[in-house]
Amino acid sequence: MVKEIKNNKLYFDGCDVVELAEKYGSPIYVMSKTDIESRLSELNRDFVDKYGNARVAYASKAFCSVGMYKILDKFGASIDVVSGGEIYTAKKAGFPAERIEFNGNNKLESEIDEAVEYGVGRIILDGTHEVPLIEKACKKYNKKMNIMIRITPGVAASTHDYIVTGKKDSKFGIPLDDDVFLKVVGDVVNSEWLEYTGLHMHIGSQLFENDAFVEALNVVMDRVAQVKDEFGAITKEVNFGGGYGVTYTDEVRKPYSFFLDPMMEVLEKRSKEIGIERPCAVVEPGRSIVAEAGISVYKIGQIKEVRGIRTYMSVDGGMGDNIRVALYQAEYDGIIANRAEEEPKKKVTVCGKYCESGDILLNDFMVPEETTSGDILVMFSTGAYGYAMASNYNNNPIPGVVLVENGKSDWLIKPQTYEQIIENNQIPDFI
Repeated sequence: MVKEIKNNKLYFDGCDVVELAEKYGSPIYVMSKTDIESRLSELNRDFVDKYGNARVAYASKAFCSVGMYKILDKFGASIDVVSGGEIYTAKKAGFPAERIEFNGNNKLESEIDEAVEYGVGRIILDGTHEVPLIEKACKKYNKKMNIMIRITPGVAASTHDYIVTGKKDSKFGIPLDDDVFLKVVGDVVNSEWLEYTGLHMHIGSQLFENDAFVEALNVVMDRVAQVKDEFGAITKEVNFGGGYGVTYTDEVRKPYSFFLDPMMEVLEKRSKEIGIERPCAVVEPGRSIVAEAGISVYKIGQIKEVRGIRTYMSVDGGMGDNIRVALYQAEYDGIIANRAEEEPKKKVTVCGKYCESGDILLNDFMVPEETTSGDILVMFSTGAYGYAMASNYNNNPIPGVVLVENGKSDWLIKPQTYEQIIENNQIPDFI
């Protein structure tokens, strides 16, 4: 168990969380190497090794760091990147270029240039305007580029509107109108610099049922057949995307096989019907690898009771290190780390220190009666999109990330300093 309670204290991957707060300060993110590696092992066992001709491409946007890329490389994973910054981080980590997949809906010309120069394994096309930009970079570096085409399968998954990506009305992917889709495929197939590799889909995030994945994959396979019929082009890869749900409060996490086994069945069956070898199957999990591997650690400060309404319990972080509550109305669970065995009887609203009324982290959260200033509050399942979406709002530094494993701990990312916040500030001559 990564989370344990002993002697009234919370332990995370063998580390006393109260001691971590004392040693590294607060707020901090803490990531369990054990938990991350267990997810990667599950994916290798139940997908890559089970089916062969398959790979995992970690969605970097969930949590990106040099150290994270080193862990992924050790497990033979690929990475899905969506910015020049993520490509730069991969280069700094020495991550193999051929295992990098460049995704995103508005790739900048400079980012495409960087991707082609580094020799990424494939670019996932998300719009017609990208074709000439990629060709320009290919000519410049005299390199051919593998191209996957992201489509919008028109399947609306059951999740928050902001994280639905597969419905027809989406900023992501190529619409499936024949005049649009076939033109893009034709541009790729007929280009001397581009190699048509396959099709990509992603229908949304935080999903717990597999029927929408199967429905969307059937739409993709219809287009695999169409590409073969219209252009004689064989689809070598099909990317299922990601979006597998995790536990934040009372959700029941499903094993990867729950989603991937039925999709592999469809891929095998439809490939035979189309008359092609089964394409390489690719998945893009991000959140499901790192979310539950991460916690946020805060120190409680001011406690303010508004009589007859609520009690506000302030912590030394907030929306700057976890914007998901304000952005998505996301819900989390947590615990008072130094009172872990005491019965929670008192209802509070946990708020941050940012100058916004919406800076709330936990609504109607139950804590022990004796909880007081200086106690350590932990929020669970913040490993995805916590650090990744952190900001300097109110000129607060972005907290650091501590990696833990079997009682060992060290910085994975050091905390930002005040000096680093303003290091690019300038005073123009005309001030």
